[in-house]
Amino acid sequence: MLQVLLCGVVVFPGLFFTFRKVLPSIFKQWTDADVVLVSERLVSSIHAVMATTAGIIVVSSCKGNVIMDRHWLATYFVIWYGVPYMSYDIFAMYLSHYYRFRVKGHKDYKSHSLRTVNSFVRKEFLLVLHHIALLTILLPVTLHVKLKTGDQGDYFIGCLFLTELSTPFVSLGKILIQLGMQDCWLHKANGGMVLLSFFMCRIALFPYMYWAYGSHYGIPLYSVLFHLPLSTKLGSLCILAPQVYWFVLLCRKGYRLYKRAFPGSSQSNNTGLQSNGLWVGG
Repeated sequence: MLQVLLCGVVVFPGLFFTFRKVLPSIFKQWTDADVVLVSERLVSSIHAVMATTAGIIVVSSCKGNVIMDRHWLATYFVIWYGVPYMSYDIFAMYLSHYYRFRVKGHKDYKSHSLRTVNSFVRKEFLLVLHHIALLTILLPVTLHVKLKTGDQGDYFIGCLFLTELSTPFVSLGKILIQLGMQDCWLHKANGGMVLLSFFMCRIALFPYMYWAYGSHYGIPLYSVLFHLPLSTKLGSLCILAPQVYWFVLLCRKGYRLYKRAFPGSSQSNNTGLQSNGLWVGG
């Protein structure tokens, strides 16, 4: 098991360290905060591509019987890369927060301390809570239920992997802003893809999974919630609620981006579509 965990434990910090060393030699004008932010988003995108690929493989392999069909990636991707990534990402988000305030000259950020950690937790409370809940509750409970029920439900775990499809678009938006390209057509098109992919893969995905479950058992969609265990309903709510909140924020920022495209807009040209460091992961 230790060798399995080392896969993600080495890959993600290793990529982050590599990007932090390479990017300053390419973008010499970037500050430490710029380098850390882009490095974090690049690693997040790589993980998202891996998770989405795993999700497509699992879903396509288990679509014949969404309850009983099994695929080894549904369990081992969580262990190999899901848990190590979540742990790494909390640290990477903290570093991004730390250097962002350090380059602004905040006196409390001359070195790492409990005060800087506390400030990070307060400013990014929802994201930190999201990561910790996944690590300590949702992932362990999911694996326990899988083992208890004979590894049922791999199809739905594959669907949850697909929530990461929106992450590369979110990361690209941040990187384009970092490169000063927030006014180009690519940034505007990417903003549309952020909203579309986020809605389809992080919100609409849940009604779809209920529909797939109901279709398997011959239950109408409106009755599925009454047939699911309370733990499943609570778990779905815990995952879905922050996604809806973040989607509302993205829509507001997308609206500001839309108004920027018109000369008569009263909005400041300094606004734009970007995410508050979303992972859902992420």
